[in-house]
Amino acid sequence: MEIAAPDLSPLVSHLNPAQREAVTAPPEHRLVLAGAGSGKTRVLTHRVAWLIAAEGISPMSILAVTFTNKAAAEMRGRIEQLVDVPIRAMWVGTFHGIAHRMLRMHWKEAGLPQNFQILDADDQLRLVKRVLKSLDLPDDQWPPRTVAGWINAQKEEARRPQDFRDEGDFTQRQFVRIYTAYEQTCERQGVVDFAELLLRAYELTRDDAEIQAHYRRRFRHILVDEFQDTNTLQYKWLRVLAGNTGILFAVGDDDQSVYSWRGARVENMMNLSRDFPGCEIVRLEQNYRSTSTILNAANGLISRNSARLGKELWTDVGEGEPIQLYAAYNEYDEAEFVVNRIQEHLQGRCAPSDIAILYRMGAQSRVLEETLIRARIPYRIYGGLRFFERQEVKDALAYLRLLHNRDDDVSFERAVNTPARGIGATTVDKLREYARANGLSLWAAARHGAATLGRSGAKVQEFLGMIESMAVETKDFVLSKTTERVIERSGLREHYRKEKGEQAESRLENLDELISAARSFETLPDEPPLEGQPQLDPLTNFLTHAALEAGEGQAKPGEDCVQLMTLHAAKGLEFPIVFMVGLENGLFPHVRATDEGNLEEERRLCYVGITRARKRLYMSYAELRRLHGVEQISAPSQFLREIPPECIVETRPRAQVVRPAYAASGGRPTSGSSHDANAARTARTRLPDAMRETSGPGGLRLGQQVRHERFGEGTILQFDGDGDRARVEVRFRNAGTKWLMLSVANLLPV
Repeated sequence: MEIAAPDLSPLVSHLNPAQREAVTAPPEHRLVLAGAGSGKTRVLTHRVAWLIAAEGISPMSILAVTFTNKAAAEMRGRIEQLVDVPIRAMWVGTFHGIAHRMLRMHWKEAGLPQNFQILDADDQLRLVKRVLKSLDLPDDQWPPRTVAGWINAQKEEARRPQDFRDEGDFTQRQFVRIYTAYEQTCERQGVVDFAELLLRAYELTRDDAEIQAHYRRRFRHILVDEFQDTNTLQYKWLRVLAGNTGILFAVGDDDQSVYSWRGARVENMMNLSRDFPGCEIVRLEQNYRSTSTILNAANGLISRNSARLGKELWTDVGEGEPIQLYAAYNEYDEAEFVVNRIQEHLQGRCAPSDIAILYRMGAQSRVLEETLIRARIPYRIYGGLRFFERQEVKDALAYLRLLHNRDDDVSFERAVNTPARGIGATTVDKLREYARANGLSLWAAARHGAATLGRSGAKVQEFLGMIESMAVETKDFVLSKTTERVIERSGLREHYRKEKGEQAESRLENLDELISAARSFETLPDEPPLEGQPQLDPLTNFLTHAALEAGEGQAKPGEDCVQLMTLHAAKGLEFPIVFMVGLENGLFPHVRATDEGNLEEERRLCYVGITRARKRLYMSYAELRRLHGVEQISAPSQFLREIPPECIVETRPRAQVVRPAYAASGGRPTSGSSHDANAARTARTRLPDAMRETSGPGGLRLGQQVRHERFGEGTILQFDGDGDRARVEVRFRNAGTKWLMLSVANLLPV
């Protein structure tokens, strides 16, 4: 009696042809190039179910790798719904989770104690500090966060201290010396950090022939999600686990590879066909999320990238509304536009959580937050803190509050050893005891009780002297200048600059934005204060504003609210309505990325932003924006002219908007004469001209990379004049921004 074949139709009946091809592919290497919103999670889970149900593969022979524990749990749950066999034996998890599981099972072979402990980021930082102290290396010259980041980066490249030998300059040799001492300390204490988990598991399976053979026999099928986000070490480990017998099924999107600064290597996708012979590509191009207008915009933009495997997203959900593009006068006008449109949607059937505001730089949230608060629209910063709650902002405000009121104990405690200046917790405890015993503030206790502090008393006196000196120095300064000087003199800017990396850059941008925020309070409102209320000086007004902003606007737990986030944080999310703000050259694409030759990754980031929108997409740029404390005239982002013009409808700014007086009321643009408005329009780079691909003077284009004989390589920012008087502004990598006469500059395209 023949046994009836299992009915496999439920596994494939709801799949489109490309999804079905990927799910039912023969047991061979495959790269599934899954476009945004194309159902990659469905394909991955159905592929596992197909292997079990149709190919008869044991769940024990399957290894599924994801990038978050949440994704791993969801994958396991979906697979259990699709198949009738137990899948407990199947390994599903993140790279770090799988490495941890492996090391617990083979702790002896991995050279670890059985009860080894895992260091989180804070634990690792404390350990690095102890190592630096043991090597007599001062924190101010060797910032612990920088050192920890360097060590982790080496591990993610599979490099041990001995791999460096005597290479590099003095600084690198010192880093290797610290790395060596750090490793010895970890070995002695029986602890591993997160990067070590992965490196140790890789070395275990690479170097132990018996364990390697075991896992190659065990994991005949390896499935990996978000493959474009894998780093060097993760890719090497996958190659070791697969060997010549394992079958790799990778799902990813090279057009959404935006984490190179975290170590992700989009090249791993390009190398699959070389390292896994016979690996074929299946393209998932049908999008179930967005309208065809949004997808056409995304396709037109990303097609400008040369280093890509190539695909074309399409949908059958309809054309949808055109993208609205707003040319704002400045960042306040831009925020007003966004909030006005949000209010219109909220008056309809739209819920606040249907709306997201995306920006390139975290510091951009401040003006948006202020405008949302005034409009009484609840919001949440997704994956981050509101502007006035951010560490570096609170640090700078503590100094300003101490200038304003020496008896502010909370600000004294925050500022006294930030940055570190040798005034530890024990010293502060002694000050508290003295203050309580004598009924004094901490400031007064520090002045009168220095003798009780021993050797640290001199450090405290230096701190008091610095505050008094700053107070005298800034007595006649405008508020923004005071804020800038405090950030410099306190050492905060240098302190955060030493952190290096993306986080350090974000912190510095937030400090600059705080200077811009202070400038808004230099001109007091024209109207008199309400009856019974005093006329506050700019510093008091600003500090009051900061305190109130920190306590308002944030959504309550569970409250429906608008989402604000950086473009990086938006990856993997989707919203019916999306606002992308700040599309200006130098901001997006970011000047750093342009200067460092990472324009294609910036374009991928813009592609990610566009494809977050399901129904409506708004884009905006400001002609004037205060960046790093300086007001700048900005050209529209080159990405705007790379979007097919038929996808966009431009929304013109109000004719009465003129150059603003940044008032304490929030810095919104004020109305002025038609002459002023016309002058403002003459100064702007009109969008239709900016979006056309026509060349500027000398055949050059905005955003083009050029070379100058003396200044080296740079990026064209804007043009001025014509004929013999034509000038060009170029931001050079090593020489800064300069205006050059085109007739004599002899700029050569790169």
